[in-house]
Parts: sequence; C-alpha cells; structure tokens
Amino acid sequence: MKLTVTTPLAVVIDAADVTHLRAEDATGAFGILPRHADFLTVLAISVVVWRDAAGREHYVAVHGGMLELHGGDHIAIATREAVPGDDLAQLETEVLSRFRRQQAEEQEARTDAQRLYLAAIGRIRQMLRPGRPDGALTAMSASRGSGHEP
Repeated sequence: MKLTVTTPLAVVIDAADVTHLRAEDATGAFGILPRHADFLTVLAISVVVWRDAAGREHYVAVHGGMLELHGGDHIAIATREAVPGDDLAQLETEVLSRFRRQQAEEQEARTDAQRLYLAAIGRIRQMLRPGRPDGALTAMSASRGSGHEP
C-alpha cells in the first residue's frame, strides 16, 4: 500500500511499501491491511504506526486530521501538523502532549470568544429594550422618522 501524510505546507510522509497501518479515531484504534474496504474517518490526536515490507515500524504523530483509504491500496492522511520520528515513547509523551495542550488552549479561546459574543448580544438587547429611561431607543426612532437612514 501507499501512505501519504500531508500538512497544509508539506508532504511529511510518502511511503510506497506499507504492509500494515494502525491509526486512531474517536471510536479507538484500528488497523488497515492491503485490500481493505475504502473508508474515510476523522483522526484523533495520536501516533500513526505503519510497517514496511521489511517489517520495520515507522511512526508519525498527527494533530488530528482526515484519513482516507481508497482503492484498497492508497492511504492519504491530511492533518494540521505531523511529526515523524523513530522514538515512539518520545512522540507519545512530548509531541502528543504539545498537540493536546494546543487543542485545550484553542478550545479555551473559542469558549472565551463565545462568552464575549453572548455578553455583547445581551448588552444590545438591554439597549434596545422599550421604555429605557435614557431615551436611547427614542432617539433612534426619531432619526428614522425624520427620513434619515440609521
């Protein structure tokens, strides 16, 4: 089988002699052998392991991504970031830890942005509430009634 691992900036892995591949998605780890049925899955942050024709194992840490198997012999992985390496323990401890930390930071930033958005919507609703004592809505209504666009 052929394996291609790409990021937005580079082809990280291009191996033509893959006899077995192990990857991980949300349901857990799975293996691919030659002539496997075609499929598409979303990868978890994990280490992809494959064996070449000589029986040697190779590793690449992936920051999630998509795995597509087509034709029973071509595996394509598209990911945000990929780090190949020969030391499985180092990839699992250092690289995956960094990927997971980045993912947590991104989630926290999205949550903060959502909170700000909801607070802004709440403030706008308060400003547009009928009967406000400061007359903000009345002034806005008056400008519409005078033929001027807001």
